[in-house]
Amino acid sequence: MDNTFRPERETDATQMIRNPVLDWLERDDGLGVLGFRIESARGLDREIDWHQHRRAQLICVEAGLLTTRTRHGTWSLPPGCAGWMPPGEPHTVDICGPLRGWGIIVSAAMAHDLPDEPCVVAISDLLQALSLRVTAWVPTAEPSLRQQHMIEVLLDEIRNAPRQRMHLPMPQDRRLLRIASQLIADPADGRSLEQWAQWAGLSPRTLTRHFRDETTLSFAQWRQQARLAEGLRRLSDGQSVSDIAHELGFSSPSAFVTVFRRHFGSPPGRYLARSGHPLNPSRGLASPAASG
Repeated sequence: MDNTFRPERETDATQMIRNPVLDWLERDDGLGVLGFRIESARGLDREIDWHQHRRAQLICVEAGLLTTRTRHGTWSLPPGCAGWMPPGEPHTVDICGPLRGWGIIVSAAMAHDLPDEPCVVAISDLLQALSLRVTAWVPTAEPSLRQQHMIEVLLDEIRNAPRQRMHLPMPQDRRLLRIASQLIADPADGRSLEQWAQWAGLSPRTLTRHFRDETTLSFAQWRQQARLAEGLRRLSDGQSVSDIAHELGFSSPSAFVTVFRRHFGSPPGRYLARSGHPLNPSRGLASPAASG
């Protein structure tokens, strides 16, 4: 059976659920764990609106960029990372350009002791190998003994997978949420913490304390993470480092590269080359540091 999911500019979640394995997202019977491959040659025209599924999902990106929003915040999945979505969790999906990867769906019963909130996790070699093996399974009523053993190990790998700093948590306080939403809409907005506090009708001290309490990040850390998430999306979309640095409010291309390297572990050029999305040579790197 072909377990490959090919979203070709679909814009409605109900239209996307056509693959035989994806039909099981809304079922509790049969195999508790199933998998599928993802191949999108062009991505989506627009974000898929809020929806949810009965089963949990683990989506791994091998090339490209997938972004999703949840009630807890927003995260982007660059190559080499996987996003965990618990069962029944409302979320959106946006695929920016070509994308390749795989997905695992887990019944609510088997996901009961797995993460109860959306998160981004690191993929071990064992989890990768097991997941790819699962993508070839045909849905059946009961797992074989061998499949059951593999499912137990796979779930244990998900349970213990280290979480990655790709998540952009959103505050719940309406005043803080107003600030966060404005910064997502315009990441280059350079207003100081004091100016944002005045704009939202807060004292700087209250903004600082509540922002950390609700997001676990300082205001400065959150703003930088929001800019990096947007920068990663624009890099995958083919924009130059120079343009991105300017449009996101960094003092220079090298400043953007420095922050990007510190957060993602390598400069933009090397990071994208490893992910199968090299920087567009016609646009230029704008900085020797961008290529490492």
